Amino acid sequence: MRALVTGAGGFVGTHLVAALRRAGAEVVAAAGPHESGDVRFDLDDDASIAAAIARAGPSVVFHLAAQTFVPASLAQPGDTYRVNVLGTARVARAVRDAGRPIRLLFASSAEVYGAHDAAEFPLTERAALRPENPYAASKAAAEAILLAESRAFGLDVVVARAFNHIGPGQSPRFVVAGLAAQLAARAGGERGALLVGNLDSARDFLDVRDVVEAYLTLAERGAAGGVYNVCSGKAVRIRDVLGELVRIAHIPVEIREDPARTRAVDVPIFVGSNAALRAQTGWEPRIPLTRSLADVYRAAVETGNAAPGS
Repeated sequence: MRALVTGAGGFVGTHLVAALRRAGAEVVAAAGPHESGDVRFDLDDDASIAAAIARAGPSVVFHLAAQTFVPASLAQPGDTYRVNVLGTARVARAVRDAGRPIRLLFASSAEVYGAHDAAEFPLTERAALRPENPYAASKAAAEAILLAESRAFGLDVVVARAFNHIGPGQSPRFVVAGLAAQLAARAGGERGALLVGNLDSARDFLDVRDVVEAYLTLAERGAAGGVYNVCSGKAVRIRDVLGELVRIAHIPVEIREDPARTRAVDVPIFVGSNAALRAQTGWEPRIPLTRSLADVYRAAVETGNAAPGS
């Protein structure tokens, strides 16, 4: 496999590049202006996208580059739409214009589903899309463009809807990494309560290393025009995640709710079905949540991550 990875300098991208190289693939890492990579890549610039594809000569493009933080999308929705929707459309056009067969693996998000009744969980790929923030809307729109181009032009695209993924190297802006960073700071002597959002919400957490293995199997065995949930299939309360992190850190902490860490729209439970992914590719998650959390906490201690507002 010859692969071009966009967003290669990001959390998932770094793990994906490493997994591809372990598997013996030839990889060109495309990264933005403030990231390290093999080739410059700018989603606002058609020429840089075309040049990256020409340089890589890929059989597969893993398109991960995006604005991925929900609060940032609420603060600047226009920028999120520009990068995630128009940027993805530019990538699709460059793939079609490359003059060679290329599969496009698009890293979407389970955020596209939005709120559903409890009886509908776990969500399958047939669930209605009800995006509730600009980030989710941008991913749903990008999916629509790619699937339309698959039908209209024969674009060989596979859509991966990733649910919450965690692991070493994730930004402390995200809930699990943020909790681990705060605990690491307290373990290092920092004082103050641990600031938390809604601890009663339940989410489907999957280790990032299992996520990238799913991307690899979908690149090889996913159906053209197919959409697949990438998830554990299990819902875990944030309260239980925090409890395990506290057990791992082995320090006493005061916990205080911070309204700034609570979303305006916070779905009580969110869990998906990975049956379609399993049936199509044989993939299955291998890393238990306890190991993921231990690795996240260890990484926070080693890097000295500080959570925002900690």
